[in-house]
Amino acid sequence: MFLAWKEMRRAKARFGLLIAAVGLLVFLILFQQSLQNGLLTSFTGALRNQSAEVLVYRTDGRRILQASVISPDLTEMVGQDPSVAAVGRITQGTFSVTPLALGADAEPLETSIIGFELPDLGGPRFLTVGRVPANTEEAVASEVDADGGFAVGDVVRIEPGGKQLTIVGLARDAQLNVAPTLFVTYDAYRAALVSRNPDAGAPLPNALGIRPAPGLTADQVAAAINTLSPELDALTRDDAAEQAPGVAQVRQSFRVIFLLYGFVVPLVTGLFFLIITFQKAPALTLLRAIGAPASRLVASLLVQVAIVLGGGLAAGVGLYAALARGRIGGVTLRFETTAVIVWVVLLSVGGLISALFSARRVLAIDPYSATTGAGVGR
Repeated sequence: MFLAWKEMRRAKARFGLLIAAVGLLVFLILFQQSLQNGLLTSFTGALRNQSAEVLVYRTDGRRILQASVISPDLTEMVGQDPSVAAVGRITQGTFSVTPLALGADAEPLETSIIGFELPDLGGPRFLTVGRVPANTEEAVASEVDADGGFAVGDVVRIEPGGKQLTIVGLARDAQLNVAPTLFVTYDAYRAALVSRNPDAGAPLPNALGIRPAPGLTADQVAAAINTLSPELDALTRDDAAEQAPGVAQVRQSFRVIFLLYGFVVPLVTGLFFLIITFQKAPALTLLRAIGAPASRLVASLLVQVAIVLGGGLAAGVGLYAALARGRIGGVTLRFETTAVIVWVVLLSVGGLISALFSARRVLAIDPYSATTGAGVGR
C-alpha cells in the first residue's frame, strides 16, 4: 500500500488523467444505457404499460398497431375461444392535437390517440395521478408530456374539427412512437374521428386486448389464439413491446456500442499499467535485488489498479447520476440502478484481469538483472 500510494503521489497528473479517462468512459456507457431504454420506452411504452395481458393483431399489420385491422368475424372467433375470458377492442391513430394550455399561438402536435373499449383491456396500466377516462370528453396522457400542455386539467383540441379533450390522469411510461400519447374511451376515439372527418364510420379495432381464462397464462392464451387462424397474430404484453418493428435493430445497434465500450475500459487500464511496468523496470529490478518480495510488488500494482478503477467508476457514476435525469427531445432519461451495478462489476473484473499481464511481468523479474542493467522482459 505504501509503495502504491507513494508512486501515485509522485505521478498525480498521469494517474489523474487515467482516472478521468476511465470515468468518462463509464459515464458514456451508462448514459448510452439510459438513452437506449428511454428510446425504447418512448417507442413502445404504451404497449408495455397498457392493461391487456395479451394483444391480438392482424398478421398483415406486421405488429404495427395502427396498421393492423381486426374484422368483426375475427373478433367473434377470438371471443368464442375457451381460453379467452374477455375481449376488449383497441384502436389507435395519429391526430394533430393543439394543447390549449400553451396559449393561442400553440402549434399542433402529432399525437397518438389510443381508444380502449374496456379500461382493463387496453387502458393505461400505471396511473401516477388522476383517473381513467369516463366519457367522450376525457383522456389520460403520458406523464412525460405534462409540461407540454398535457397535465391534469389541461384541455387539448383535435385539428381539424375542434373536438376537445380534458386530461384527467397521467400514466407512467405510456408514449407511443416517441410522440405525445392519449388514452381515451372507444366512443371518444370515434368522436375524434368524426370531428376530423364527419363521414367517418365506426372504427374497426386495430387490436384486441385479451384477458386469459382462469388457470391459463398469457403465453398459453397467445399460443391458443394463434392456432385459430393464420390471420391472427397474438402476443403477450411484453412480447408486443419487444417485437415491435425497429426494437430489435435499436437493441442490436446499442449492443455493439456497449461491447466496444466494455473492451475499451479494461484495454486502457491494462495498457497503461503495462507501459508503466516497462518504464519502471529498472526500479522494480533493483527492489527485487535488495530483497523486496515479488508478492509485495504485485500487491502494490493491484492496489493502484483498484484505486484507478474505483476512482474512475465513482467519477463516472457520479456524473451519470447528475445528468441522467431529464429529456433529450422526446426521450426521457432515468438513473438505471441495475445497469450501474452490472457495469461496475463487469468493468471492475475486466480491469483487474487486464492488470494481470502487468503482474506477470513483475513476477518475471530476475533480481540478478540488477547487476547487468537488464530489466523486465529483456
